[in-house]
Amino acid sequence: MKKIFANNLDENTLKQFEDCLKHNFVVDEALMPDAHYGYVAPIGSVIITKDFVVPSWVGYDIGCGVTAIKINEKNILEKIKKNNKKIFEQINKKIPMGLGKLQAEHNISIETKQKFLELIKKLEKKEHEKELLKWLKRKALSNLGTLGHGNHFIEIDYYKKEVWIIIHTGSRHVGHHIASYYMKKAMELQQEKNNFEKTFALKANSKIGKEYIAILDFCLEFALLNRKEIALNVVKELENIFGKTIKWNMWVNKNHNHVEKIGKTNNFIHRKGATPSKKREKGVIPGNMRDGSFLVIGKGNKNFLESSSHGAGRTMSKGQAKKSIKLKDFEKTMKGIISNVGEKTIDESPFAYKNIFEVMKAQQNSVKIYKHLKPLINWKG
Repeated sequence: MKKIFANNLDENTLKQFEDCLKHNFVVDEALMPDAHYGYVAPIGSVIITKDFVVPSWVGYDIGCGVTAIKINEKNILEKIKKNNKKIFEQINKKIPMGLGKLQAEHNISIETKQKFLELIKKLEKKEHEKELLKWLKRKALSNLGTLGHGNHFIEIDYYKKEVWIIIHTGSRHVGHHIASYYMKKAMELQQEKNNFEKTFALKANSKIGKEYIAILDFCLEFALLNRKEIALNVVKELENIFGKTIKWNMWVNKNHNHVEKIGKTNNFIHRKGATPSKKREKGVIPGNMRDGSFLVIGKGNKNFLESSSHGAGRTMSKGQAKKSIKLKDFEKTMKGIISNVGEKTIDESPFAYKNIFEVMKAQQNSVKIYKHLKPLINWKG
């Protein structure tokens, strides 16, 4: 029996999900409340397989996820409100945002560079494709500390008198490059050409399967590192503006695009835009630019496959949003929030997404809301 928790589910998304489930290596599945049409598998799908992993069920943005940082400073909220425009402009200058934007390597922190080298050494000891490893050594580092585009964002939020920083991004071009390579390889193994919209799986214990799992693990840790580097830079700019050291702690740093082996079994859980929600597990579910984000605690619900939504979920494509949403309505609904509201970001306006409050209600058996954070400043790539 399919476990479908999706709100306002359209026929194309449902059919896409059902097509994924036709494969005999599928063990269990669930569709989260924010589900919408995606590439091969819907965004918001959670699928457990036996003996096989499916690169397209993870997607191109390997390791996409969210980090929540709490600022531990008294009276910081009023200072941020007073300096909101300056903060927006300064961070906009310092952190590369947008499609293809990279970071100069000399601007990356020593701590992050060291961790990157450790990840490379770790990958070298596992099954790997030599040319891809060389590519990572040449190209990967400059992706760290960069936001990307689309629904990725940095946000300074508040809850009562608390200040939080929320960062949503992934492994950037690194994950996209790796995903593209193994999706193509999986397709070629089935002796098909240029038929990317179908499911192609890799045997997990095969040479190429082990390669994919090893380099995917690299990308997942790389994504965690990317968000941490962005957090370091945001805090650094706040320190520069306020002229003092700022104390902070990381509440959670979580990927919602991944495949993970389940314990000592031969089963693998694929989450494509779904937040892990084991019992007492922390998570972040962003809503939209206007309604902020929810800090949640997992309930470990087995029907949800210990998962929850990764956001509100789109109600319209980017193209539809650009055609149907009026800029004046976008500007009006974002009143009081400092952000790059304009024609370039109109496809990310709140009107392009499902009602986050309805989505949260639909998964109250999977997660408990810990805090609802509301936005002060928002950056989009």
